[in-house]
Amino acid sequence: MLKLDSRVTTEIDSLVETGTRLHRSAAASPRSIGGEELAEFATWVTRLGHLVRNLYGEKSQHFDSYSKAWATPNFYNLHSSYYEHFTQMLGVANAIKHDVESGLLVNFKSLALAEVFADFLEMGEYLLSEGYKDAAAVIIGSVLEDGLRKLCERASLPVLGSTGKPLTIDPLNTQLAKADVYSKLAQKQITTWADVRNMAAHGRYDGYNAEQVKMMLIFVQSFAGEHLN
Repeated sequence: MLKLDSRVTTEIDSLVETGTRLHRSAAASPRSIGGEELAEFATWVTRLGHLVRNLYGEKSQHFDSYSKAWATPNFYNLHSSYYEHFTQMLGVANAIKHDVESGLLVNFKSLALAEVFADFLEMGEYLLSEGYKDAAAVIIGSVLEDGLRKLCERASLPVLGSTGKPLTIDPLNTQLAKADVYSKLAQKQITTWADVRNMAAHGRYDGYNAEQVKMMLIFVQSFAGEHLN
């Protein structure tokens, strides 16, 4: 399962706590809040918008709810008779906290990741069907490498080498198998397909055939379905 950065969960908790306090203050104030409280509210709104946009995207229901509240006339005129729009925004913050505590947010991220992988695998499958085995091998191999990198991130394993450059398939594969993220058999299969990808990337096109690229595609599809969903 994907893990959220602790800074994200800390920010969510802070937004809910601060928002709840400001909401109570607005609900009890006979006049529009001002001064430091108003400045804090403005900062809070900006922080929440940034978080929703980054975590869910602008096409999400959470962002839609946030945007509708933001569009309220006289938005910053908060007092006991006019704070329903703030209630809506605080509801968004609480919904995010619920997603995190229920494990829903990491599942959303996994689904999005799976969709990206599927798109590139479909591209590789199409190129293969059109006779472009070499381009297909490169794309499918890249999906495999990126998948291994995501698995290392989930398992808190390094994805950069000592020089700061991204690790390639072989070292990623080795440390994942050593950490029992998957079996030794899977490790051997990945090594085989990494060789095909490397031959394609370096122009050694006679070192493999279209049937092998097809088998590579089937393996990566199965591997992604098992480990990256």
